[in-house]
Amino acid sequence: MNSLQELWDEILKILSRQLTPTAINAWFADCRIVELEDCRLILHTGNGFKRDIIVQRYGDSIKSALHDLFASDFELLVLAGDEINDYESTAREENALPEMEGYTFDRFIVGSSNKFAHAAAVAVADRPGKVYNPLFIYGNSGLGKTHLLLAIGQAIHARDPKQKIAYIKGDEFTIQMVKAIKDGTTDDFRTKYRNVDLFLVDDIQFIAGKQSTQEEFFHTFNNIYEAGHQIVITSDRPPLEMSLLDDRLRTRFEGGLMADIQPPDLETRMAITRYKAAQLGLILSDEAVEYVATKITANIRQLEGVIKRLTAYKEILNEVITPEAVDRAIKDVIRDGPEIPKPENIIRETAKYFSLKEEDLRGQNRSKNTALARQVAMHLMRQLTNLSLKDIGEQFEGRNHATVLSSIRKVEDMILKDPSMASIIRDISSNVNSSNLL
Repeated sequence: MNSLQELWDEILKILSRQLTPTAINAWFADCRIVELEDCRLILHTGNGFKRDIIVQRYGDSIKSALHDLFASDFELLVLAGDEINDYESTAREENALPEMEGYTFDRFIVGSSNKFAHAAAVAVADRPGKVYNPLFIYGNSGLGKTHLLLAIGQAIHARDPKQKIAYIKGDEFTIQMVKAIKDGTTDDFRTKYRNVDLFLVDDIQFIAGKQSTQEEFFHTFNNIYEAGHQIVITSDRPPLEMSLLDDRLRTRFEGGLMADIQPPDLETRMAITRYKAAQLGLILSDEAVEYVATKITANIRQLEGVIKRLTAYKEILNEVITPEAVDRAIKDVIRDGPEIPKPENIIRETAKYFSLKEEDLRGQNRSKNTALARQVAMHLMRQLTNLSLKDIGEQFEGRNHATVLSSIRKVEDMILKDPSMASIIRDISSNVNSSNLL
């Protein structure tokens, strides 16, 4: 089933075994599914009389049909007439969190590498705005930062659905701000993010270097903080290592609690492997679990990828999970040695860092900022890829190898003379490597 309409057709097919075509047409002809979420089905029908009949006479039959389809118990809510407008308006206000099933505290595997961050997140969820404000969680990609961020949001929402929650990624904050300025809706934009009880910001590192965005975020942060409301932020690095981050923001971020997440140890990786496999109905031997956890050491997403591939081998190919199957699944996910970034990724992340368009870096624009960004991109390609000088030049409208070599040497000189340039190279390299894992 790929849509709510297909699901409704399946439910009606099951109901038709018990009811006559006349009854189906009389009570369900104008029915539609509004939402299916968290084991609750929400229907809409034309009027209150029909709604009462559906709930009283056929509610149990619909729940039974859902159980047949999903092997799980469902709640049923039927809206009538204009009630749909109130429901959708309320849903828009409350649905501030992205739809990411399973990102809760009880599904977060705690180990020595993330124990502190987990404890801090639970404390914030229990007493938002009272302890650890802001909470700043940092660590490499794929270690569970977003999981903790969303778990805080879902815990607070479950306890009090009236709490206003806003979730946004750092780069999306910039996009929405620019659109608001263009459309003349900056007041609406500010109201949306400044008047919240909980502000969740993922990947804040992407606003570093964007002066207008940082200015807007600074005032948003202050409004929320001074109102005594909670702010939670994630990043791939601590504020001190963001060379282009505004000092006012850095001091505010550092004024809360800093909690880092390190790559999980073997015991934690084994626990995660068993748990992820159990979620998908896959039972692995102790030897298979240890083998997977030994091979994949730095990224939980890769562990999940291996488990999903093993599940597919079993369900689609009807394969027994042998050591050979585990080996094949791992090779699908990781390569021998680190993955080499694509040149277009380097250009994209460099352009984003310097607030430029990719075509500016590739083209003939000779402004000082663009020229520096182009030289940095060439340096990174030389450092992070196996491309020759000629191949690097081809990425920039056919610049010759002498031009590329000169650009690389200029950046190397700047790194030696100016510590901030080394920080810029490190920042962009980190962004490139993070984007490579997505």
